[in-house]
Amino acid sequence: MDLATLEILAPMFVGGSLIMSAAWVANTWIRVKNGYPLENSWGKAIYPKTTESEERVRLLTQENAQLRAELGSLKDRLGNVERIVTDSGYQLTHEIDRLREREGVN
Repeated sequence: MDLATLEILAPMFVGGSLIMSAAWVANTWIRVKNGYPLENSWGKAIYPKTTESEERVRLLTQENAQLRAELGSLKDRLGNVERIVTDSGYQLTHEIDRLREREGVN
């Protein structure tokens, strides 16, 4: 290869390297911005931890606990309704009268 060819190819090689590096940085920035995981040198996904994601996990955990408590309450109420529905008429009347007496309603 002569000197004239190197003088032409060298800037193109450097320019291509810079363009590829800039494209890689832009790709990584877009992935992080949109919540996609990064990849390490072995191709394994790396999920960056942010305060926003940690706060979201905390809120979802708190909501999950509240929903589980509410579900337990609803299961108890449903059990009571099932028991009342399956009782015979006499037992139901007796239960209603007993509840009225307890509440002081005549």
